[in-house]
Amino acid sequence: MKIEKTGEIGFCFGVKRAIDILEKVARERGGVETLGAVVHNQQVLQRLAENGVRIAQGVDDIRGDVVAISSHGVSPQIEEEIRARHIDIINTTCPFVHRIQTAARRLAETGFFVIIYGDADHTEVKGVLGWADGKGLATLDEKSIAKLDPLPRRLGILSQTTQIPAHFTEFVKRLIDSAFTKDSELRIIDTICHDMRKRQGEALELADRVDLMLVIGGRNSANTNRLAELCSTATETYLIEEAEEISPSWFQDKYHIGVTSGASTPEQTIDEVLARLEALASK
Repeated sequence: MKIEKTGEIGFCFGVKRAIDILEKVARERGGVETLGAVVHNQQVLQRLAENGVRIAQGVDDIRGDVVAISSHGVSPQIEEEIRARHIDIINTTCPFVHRIQTAARRLAETGFFVIIYGDADHTEVKGVLGWADGKGLATLDEKSIAKLDPLPRRLGILSQTTQIPAHFTEFVKRLIDSAFTKDSELRIIDTICHDMRKRQGEALELADRVDLMLVIGGRNSANTNRLAELCSTATETYLIEEAEEISPSWFQDKYHIGVTSGASTPEQTIDEVLARLEALASK
């Protein structure tokens, strides 16, 4: 059995940056709080907890005088609420997320109604909508926009950073067909993370060549789920969080196995999966 992994695997730039900041602050201060989970990966959160990083579920749950904002970012309104309580902020927002926040703010300030192609319940998307100052909505269905009454004449289109580029393109095409009317103006900004685009491209290329793909990462991780969704269009795919979940039965008559991971999957977890696969291959 041949085992092959993608080049882009493990922590992305934004996640590594956030974790490095948190671990440094936790060492210096003897612990630190984060507003919500800094990343969507249980193994990483457990490691951070062991190093003194505590999760505050909301602003009312913050106990100390300093709090870290997660890599997914928050709205300006949440930041103001924190500062109003005289709590200092450590901002670990991913630079790619900050880019979409800035785009949403500029679109709203210049009179555009902001449409975010993404999961309305995701932390990143909720925060970005806050940067649009209430002048926008998040959806994966263009029909919900066509139903707006009145339909805004100026629409600014953004994408959640972890969405699949081809799906965003199709969404925009359908939106033009359903909501582009006389005197309308559309402004489309590609806000998909560059690292994520490369990771998805490598994963799909590998999935096209193998008999089975393993995607390692948290089941509540948006980018991990997008990777699994993408790979499953090319070959049999399993999303796993840990090596213990691997079933030998998956590999019957499978000779070439591909491995990739979400952007918040630690190297240790990936190494454990690879070791498990090597052990199965040697039997």
